Amino acid sequence: MAIVTVQWFFFGFSFCFGPGNTGFGSFQFSVLNFYSTTNSVYGLLPDTVNSATIPLLTFAGYQAAFAVITPALISGAVVGRWLHIYGALDFAGGCVVHLSSGTSALVAALILGKRHDFDPKNSFDAHNLPFTVLGTGLLWVGWIGFNGGSSLASNGVAAIAMTNTNTAAAAAGLVWILIDAAQGTVSISGACSGIVVGLATVTPAAGYIQPGYALLMGCIGSVIVYGWLKLKARYLHFDDTLDAFSCHGMSGIVGTFCTGLFCQIDINAQGANGAFYGNPVQLWRQIAAILVTASFSAAVTAGILLPMHFTFGIKHTSADQIIGLDKTMHGESWFGPGHHAYPSKNPTNSNNAVHPGVSLAIVDTAAVPSPAQSQNQV
Repeated sequence: MAIVTVQWFFFGFSFCFGPGNTGFGSFQFSVLNFYSTTNSVYGLLPDTVNSATIPLLTFAGYQAAFAVITPALISGAVVGRWLHIYGALDFAGGCVVHLSSGTSALVAALILGKRHDFDPKNSFDAHNLPFTVLGTGLLWVGWIGFNGGSSLASNGVAAIAMTNTNTAAAAAGLVWILIDAAQGTVSISGACSGIVVGLATVTPAAGYIQPGYALLMGCIGSVIVYGWLKLKARYLHFDDTLDAFSCHGMSGIVGTFCTGLFCQIDINAQGANGAFYGNPVQLWRQIAAILVTASFSAAVTAGILLPMHFTFGIKHTSADQIIGLDKTMHGESWFGPGHHAYPSKNPTNSNNAVHPGVSLAIVDTAAVPSPAQSQNQV
């Protein structure tokens, strides 16, 4: 939060939203000074380009929240400038937030490789379900504000965006629960994932579609992502720890595609009609947005991580992973002095090179060798 907020102040906002061309901004709004092109040096008045209904500084702060949540927004916003000119629709960040960050997460996972004890056949239990539920609730409420606020006004578009966001989240969560029930077990963490999938799926369309389509999009997103996760576990054994690509990247793809089907000018005059309303070209624009965003985000992420990976290295040793990065990097532990948790459904995982056959559920860290000793054993 600190790093992104500071860079947003110095150049991030200016690079994303400052005067420039269809691909890049500029540094004219650096340090949030707007003297070059606006009639309000300190951003206290609306800006005809970015925020016609609210002060430019309010807009900058609002977008900073997106940037803090999704660092890939910086690269995604560059893509968004071009796609907007092309005519692609993305109301609140389906491409520039979810697809871009999900793609970046996938590339990072592939470059880093698997964790020392990764086993695609045995998923890790949730570390703290009460916190998962609490976080999902906070996210759900906050997301309604994010999507509604993307209208930049208190108007009908904001109202429908908020309604669509809430509806899609509820529908996706319910469908996920029903699929889980058909499989034999209803998972709380799975229900939370379904809600997030619904939120991410409807985000690009929130201000352009009827609520009925929002419900349908939530259902579609939930079914597709659930199926993708099953496919990934069985055939695609990359280690995306928290399923960032699955829940955000895939949802962004589904939502951006469906926007090209269901969007209506009758809902938002600043949007377009989709394929269901006599404009199939809009669907192709949305597909182009998906391809360009994914390609650009993958290339930029690889360009940042690969030089680091092949020079000083960015992956921790197996010994550090076993002891826990809270301990090795920060000298702290979630479980207090003397104990640390290593949740696993496979207590005798043979990948535990330091203590083969020892449960990784809760280990007395006093009995665990130091990183240097562990490395020698490994």
